[in-house]
Amino acid sequence: MKVQGKMFIWLAVFILVMAIVYGVWSKEPAGTTALFLGFGLSVMIGYYLWFTARRVDTGAQDNKEADVADDAGEVGFFSPHSWQPLSLGIGGALAFLGVVFGWWLLWFSAPIIMIGLWGWVFEYYRGENQNQ
Repeated sequence: MKVQGKMFIWLAVFILVMAIVYGVWSKEPAGTTALFLGFGLSVMIGYYLWFTARRVDTGAQDNKEADVADDAGEVGFFSPHSWQPLSLGIGGALAFLGVVFGWWLLWFSAPIIMIGLWGWVFEYYRGENQNQ
């Protein structure tokens, strides 16, 4: 993770320089703002990866002598079957369509998003997936 953190920090420095150069030369506020927001995003991701790398064990990607097989193994737990992302996707699509066609569409999309979010958060607290 240290390598990825350094990459994002260097990317943030590059984006900052390009944002300043672009802002001075073009005097165009939308693109300059987008570049500064990209700089902020890169700093946040880089700081998170750097901060997390200090707390976890060194991974194979941080070892220059490591092979690809050294990083094999369990990555994490992923839900095998869940309908909640479908609900969130439909609700999100309706919400973005509300921006296009009219804000009234948010009245229909907000409950779908809330149901999907509630179901995804509490998916393993009820039913056959409940942990004892």
